[in-house]
Amino acid sequence: MINMILRFIRTKIFRRQGVRSPFVLFLLLLFWSVIISWQLAEAIEPPRIPTVDPVPETLQLGQELYLNTCATCHIAPPPAIFPTETWRDIIQDTNHYGIQIPPLVDPGRLVIWNYLRIFSRLQTPDTAIPYRIADSNYFKALHPRVELPEPLTLRTCIQCHPGSEQYNFRSLTPEWENGE
Repeated sequence: MINMILRFIRTKIFRRQGVRSPFVLFLLLLFWSVIISWQLAEAIEPPRIPTVDPVPETLQLGQELYLNTCATCHIAPPPAIFPTETWRDIIQDTNHYGIQIPPLVDPGRLVIWNYLRIFSRLQTPDTAIPYRIADSNYFKALHPRVELPEPLTLRTCIQCHPGSEQYNFRSLTPEWENGE
């Protein structure tokens, strides 16, 4: 009888030693997850996006050609400032705001057009196609508290966006950065 009791106790004790409590396993798993997440967060720095929108790798050549073509003469505005129809007309017209420019040729024109088409916005049917930034409703919507100067030109952007010549419209002057 004693042997049976000892055998019963041994089997219960040995089984108990091999089985861990689900709560202890949960705590270990939670602790391990927190440590791994913390280490990954420190190791992986979030990307800083200096441009208006992150550009997928397939469209980066289009952005680069756009900047090399347009930003050599003036600040290149972000494509979303104008609707797609405006950009289509701008890249096809050799009379660029009163200045004769050489026409863009394919395949470069098509690569630029693909970038502009994807990052521009759609035109609402009830409004005229804007050809000046001052006429762009989207530009005005992005600047609700800004008293826009007259005349509004691409050079005006530098007053509030010091990095605009480098196609960085996210950086603002200290007065706008602080929300004044």
